[in-house]
Amino acid sequence: MSGTVLVTGASGGIGRAIALAFGQAGCRVALHYNAHSEPAIETAKLIVKQGGTAEAFGADLTDESQVERLFRECESSLGKVSVLVNNAGMSWQGLFTDMALSQWQQVMDVNLTSMFLCCRRALPPMIKDKSGCIINISSMWGQQGAACEAAYSASKAAVIGLTQALAMEEGPSGIRVNCIAPGVIDSPMNSHLSDGDIEALREETPLMRIGSPEDVARAALYLAEAEFVTGQVLGVNGGFIM
Repeated sequence: MSGTVLVTGASGGIGRAIALAFGQAGCRVALHYNAHSEPAIETAKLIVKQGGTAEAFGADLTDESQVERLFRECESSLGKVSVLVNNAGMSWQGLFTDMALSQWQQVMDVNLTSMFLCCRRALPPMIKDKSGCIINISSMWGQQGAACEAAYSASKAAVIGLTQALAMEEGPSGIRVNCIAPGVIDSPMNSHLSDGDIEALREETPLMRIGSPEDVARAALYLAEAEFVTGQVLGVNGGFIM
């Protein structure tokens, strides 16, 4: 595999694993971060140490001008983005009736609007080349709503709809758009869960274990290489949702 891969939200557990996997596969890797630069920079250094090519770039993906700057910097340093992995996201837990409009909007902006802006910026060069791949990270809670995570579930369900719509629209241009819907993954986003919560979720999972970021990374690599797969939602959830 070759080309430039942009992984958004590369400071987190899943984003880091995806970036490492693409780096080990021989791709040039652009690691995006927003507030937390050090993990992304360290991961980029590790990819380089392993013989790959990588660089970290900062941007607020809810800001159109910063998304434009991010892509220009990536293109200047690493070349045109041939694979975009939209992984950046956030969660919010609490009763729906307690959620402020500003909190709802923040979840939608980070989880959905950022994908819109990144996809819209990535697509024109891909369309020109008649080639490209977009992988959007949703969640199993986008397939089945979760109590006390209404905004998160709604935003991740919208990611699935966006994925399928873009797959239809961009397929004639040779561009594939797919989605990964992780289940319970051992990542910082789930660090708020107690040991008891984790054990209960493990017992509900047919494979009887919690997923790892590397499980998601392997799925992303597969989708990047599967040339006749588009518009699909790949559940990486151990059978939690079938």
